[in-house]
Amino acid sequence: MRIHSPALLVLLLCSLLAGAANAEPSPEPTYKDCHPGDKAALLAFKAAFGEAYDFASWTPNNPCCDWYDVTCDRFTGRVIGLAIFQDANLTGTIPTALAGLPHLEDLTLRHLPGLSGPIPPAIGKLSNLSSLRISWTAASGPVPSFLGALKKLNFLDLSFNSLSGAIPASLGTIPNLSGINLSRNRLTGAIPPMFLSKSPHQDVYLWLSHNNLTGPIPADFAAVNFTHLDLSRNDLTGDASGLFGRGKELQYIDLSRNAFDFDLSGLVLPERLYFVDVSHNAIDGSIPAQVASMSNLNFFNVSYNRLCGPVPAGGNMAGFDLYNFQHNKCLCGAPLPSC
Repeated sequence: MRIHSPALLVLLLCSLLAGAANAEPSPEPTYKDCHPGDKAALLAFKAAFGEAYDFASWTPNNPCCDWYDVTCDRFTGRVIGLAIFQDANLTGTIPTALAGLPHLEDLTLRHLPGLSGPIPPAIGKLSNLSSLRISWTAASGPVPSFLGALKKLNFLDLSFNSLSGAIPASLGTIPNLSGINLSRNRLTGAIPPMFLSKSPHQDVYLWLSHNNLTGPIPADFAAVNFTHLDLSRNDLTGDASGLFGRGKELQYIDLSRNAFDFDLSGLVLPERLYFVDVSHNAIDGSIPAQVASMSNLNFFNVSYNRLCGPVPAGGNMAGFDLYNFQHNKCLCGAPLPSC
């Protein structure tokens, strides 16, 4: 067809462009059945636990991306998430079939009191894991050093288990790790040197409370950008003053029930602190006057130490009572007896 009129040519082009603009976009793929290898691994995982209620929807005839507790990537159909939690009837060890889920990014096994035995090497093969949570179980044995091979791991939670032995230094070398929770276990020995010192994050979380850890904290901790730090209820010793300082991101710190020994007098507390518990240690010196002017501070406990001098007055100090300052060497002033 030969078009002689320029106006007609313009009209035709506009019509074509309008039609293209109004055309419906291509539908994004949404997978129902996961990759056959992933499905086989999940069915083997289920078989290891028998007929536990949590796996009622896990049948070969059902698309596995619709199974309860399973998350698939909508573009590839690969299994990227597995979260099993709050099932008291699930008993046994962590199945090695997990190694057949190579694209897994998030693994959660939580509040499973019948889950026992060691953490299997199969988990060390899940190189795409960014989040690993095995907590509130009866898992025992050591914290495996092979977890250090999970270079994409961002968060590790192994709390409320029966893990024993030392903390492997390999955990602290995971490049993207921003949070570790190993609290409420039976861990012993020292915190590894250089632990988390290479973390690039500005908000590092570390919970090691309620263990049997000993020795001083690593000197490198002074350079880590902790936001939350809980080392309470261990047998840690030495100087922890390097954890404090102007310009730090620290918001929550619990050093209570250890044997830390340092002078509190000259410390500069980070302005964003809202929780400080250093009770039940061997800390001496006096309470910095700065405490009274910290508007974010809503918990401050220095009881059972060796502090002396007057308790700062004014500001937010009215919110703290005798409980926060009792059993010190010669601390005085309200709410304690006058100096």
